This record gives sequence, C-alpha cells and structure tokens, in this order.
Amino acid sequence: MKTSRFTDSQIMAVLKEAEGGMPVPELCRTHGISNAPFCKWQ
Repeated sequence: MKTSRFTDSQIMAVLKEAEGGMPVPELCRTHGISNAPFCKWQ
C-alpha cells in the first residue's frame, strides 16, 4: 500500500481549516492537493 505524503497532523490541520469555513477548492489549492484525497480524508 502506498504511504501518504502527508502526516496525520497535517491532515488534521487541513480538516480543521475546512471546518472553520474555508472553501474546499481554495483549501486544496493552497495545500497542493486535489479534491479526491480531501474527500477520502473526510
């Protein structure tokens, strides 16, 4: 299985930003990820 390029703490930080109200497309753009990993993390 392929390992994630992001650590657990980085994933948690991105998800907290999303809960804070930041739009998902902008969030993905700033962190350099696509929508697929973001949806998988949720």
